[in-house]
Amino acid sequence: MTTPRESDHPRTPTSPGAWGAGPAERPTAADGTGGRGGARGHGTVLDRARAAAPRRGVADPVTSLLHRHRELCERAVDPLEIAAGLEAHGVTDRTAARYRHRDVFSLAEEMYARIARDTAAPAPPRDDTAPRARAGWILLALLPGALCAATVAAVRLTTGPVRPAVAAVGLPALALAVHVLLRRGPLGGREHPRGGPRTPGTHAWTYWLLAYAALGDGLLGAAVPGGPDGLPDGTRTGPWPLATVPVLALALACAPACWAAHLFAVRARRALTASRGLHEFAASVRPLLLVVFTLFLGALAALLTACGRVLHEPAAIVQTLALGALLLLARLLTAHGSTHAPAAALATAATVEATAQASVFAARLPGCDPLAVPVDTLVTAWGPGSIPALACGAAALALLIHAARTLTRASAHAQAEKQP
Repeated sequence: MTTPRESDHPRTPTSPGAWGAGPAERPTAADGTGGRGGARGHGTVLDRARAAAPRRGVADPVTSLLHRHRELCERAVDPLEIAAGLEAHGVTDRTAARYRHRDVFSLAEEMYARIARDTAAPAPPRDDTAPRARAGWILLALLPGALCAATVAAVRLTTGPVRPAVAAVGLPALALAVHVLLRRGPLGGREHPRGGPRTPGTHAWTYWLLAYAALGDGLLGAAVPGGPDGLPDGTRTGPWPLATVPVLALALACAPACWAAHLFAVRARRALTASRGLHEFAASVRPLLLVVFTLFLGALAALLTACGRVLHEPAAIVQTLALGALLLLARLLTAHGSTHAPAAALATAATVEATAQASVFAARLPGCDPLAVPVDTLVTAWGPGSIPALACGAAALALLIHAARTLTRASAHAQAEKQP
């Protein structure tokens, strides 16, 4: 008999080099089939899917972000407010990429959906509407101009002791109307998001600048040559001139300023709804700000020209445009939650004007002549209006640069203005 040879039987692999893998290295499918045939491939796909799927719970980065901003998410009426709040806390589109989202807006949408699901409460209606024009603030915007026009007409038509009495009644009424307008409507200040107080002194600096527009140029023009009572040689300088055209034009410009602020809020809200990224939103709002700013200056220039022709007085266009630009930018920033920069700009402009006036009178003291040299040089070259033009123009330029960065952020439009 012939003994069967060992080579006649199939060889069982016992070493890793036999078939390239030992028994212990063979992949096992999740269904317990031993990894044979198609089951082996199916198990690999499942494993890869499980590894690639985002895990909820502790490993989910959105959960930790949701806990840190839970109060913001719970009080938000739509995902836009969450996106604005995240941006205010320093979350950018690049940061959102670490949370597996393409931008802050999509991240905010997930947070809004998850907070609504976790609280098991019906989601509030989405606030897709921008601030609407209301009859209340429309009429209120026309009130300062109407009161100022009535006061100027009454002062010009009356004589004797009646004229000071009319001015004493009309000016407080005008100041009260402006005060109410600065608290309500599109120009009204929004409450600080953390409930803090508004920066004090903004209204006081505004009233000072308006008073200087009416009295400052006349006083400075009379003080530089030695007045206002008279010149050193005994010649009388005449009555102290009062500029009514700038005040009347600025009072009438309250209506264009309100419409400009309202237009900016409406368009910015729509851009916030349509944008899918912070950079896209900023790129769409920045030209809007410049257009609104230019439209207001054009309206103010037209009002100055018309008032100058009606009252037969110099229009003082340059210094009044600089003041109007400063006041508009200050109110736009205040209405969208930024108060410190407007207060600083208004205070700086008012301080420069007051310092210029004080330096002229202080130069009359013995040995203090050099104090008035800068102001005398400017007034001699460009007139007394150069002081407010430079002071308000520089402050307005600084505020415009600040507004181009602040008002183009989504956090500045987190909530549409909701005036009663």
